Amino acid sequence: MSRFAKIAVLGAGAWGTALANTSARAGRDVVLWGRDPNVLATMTKDRVSPRLPGIQLDDHVAIASTLGEAAQSDAMLIVVPAQSLNDVATLLAPVLRDGTPVIACAKGIERGTGRFMTEIIAQALPNAVPAILSGPSFASDVARGLPTAVTLATADETLAAELTHALGSATFRPYHSTDVRGVEIGGAAKNVFAIAAGIVSGRKLGASAASALTTRGFAELVRLGKSFGAKSETLTGLSGLGDLILSCSSRQSRNFSLGIALGEGQAHADVLAQAGGDGKLAEGAFTASVLVEIAQKHGVDMPIATAISHVLDGSLSVGEAIESLLTRPFRAEA
Repeated sequence: MSRFAKIAVLGAGAWGTALANTSARAGRDVVLWGRDPNVLATMTKDRVSPRLPGIQLDDHVAIASTLGEAAQSDAMLIVVPAQSLNDVATLLAPVLRDGTPVIACAKGIERGTGRFMTEIIAQALPNAVPAILSGPSFASDVARGLPTAVTLATADETLAAELTHALGSATFRPYHSTDVRGVEIGGAAKNVFAIAAGIVSGRKLGASAASALTTRGFAELVRLGKSFGAKSETLTGLSGLGDLILSCSSRQSRNFSLGIALGEGQAHADVLAQAGGDGKLAEGAFTASVLVEIAQKHGVDMPIATAISHVLDGSLSVGEAIESLLTRPFRAEA
């Protein structure tokens, strides 16, 4: 029997609800907590998340009325946006039991500090065991029990394997890894390149351009990952190339959809205002600038990510960004 019999999910949005349901399908008792008491009240009454309409909560998912109640679990999934992770981790600190695995499920980098998700957990929760869950997955697919494979990474390989067995089921297949930073870089960077891919789609630049964009975006992701010592198998695996392919090819991707809106010429301010609205957060809009800052510090050339960062901050128009990429000097592919 797994020592992770009880799983807490902190975050009652679409992804949190999906992970609560899939953890219950794996045979765990699940406690779900969220910051909005009105959302929790609705979910307690109707057993449906407002963020994931039509999906019933599994019978083995209980709604926690307090964070302290949720903290009495064997492992924690923190399923909130990257820029909110520190706030939730800080709230969790006084009630978390020592040695509890705390798994970040956001794909991003903290603005202002440049911290990756597990770094935030390690600093806010020094007695926890940080981990990261990432990979090609849409909340609605996971919630409905459609086949999905992801990566779960933590520094201790034995623990990583135990957690994948605790959360995995016939349709939700986590692969374990110790390459924490590689997994985090893949998840953060792919969101930025998904915006670029959306712009290509919105501008109707064609399938050839879309393929080239995704390929060259992946090359940038690999360069950054290698500068941090990431493993090649991580970067070419589910949490790297796999997630990039999914996010750069489907309107279900919030980042891809944001890029489409920009490419179609929708008002810049309106598009960015929607990036974090309606419960549909486009993490790449908040990650692009800090991703570029980190790349510059490590001497890594990331022209596509840089162009997207400039589009998002308004210093380049979409047309100017495309021109800047198309007029770069010819060079060898290596």
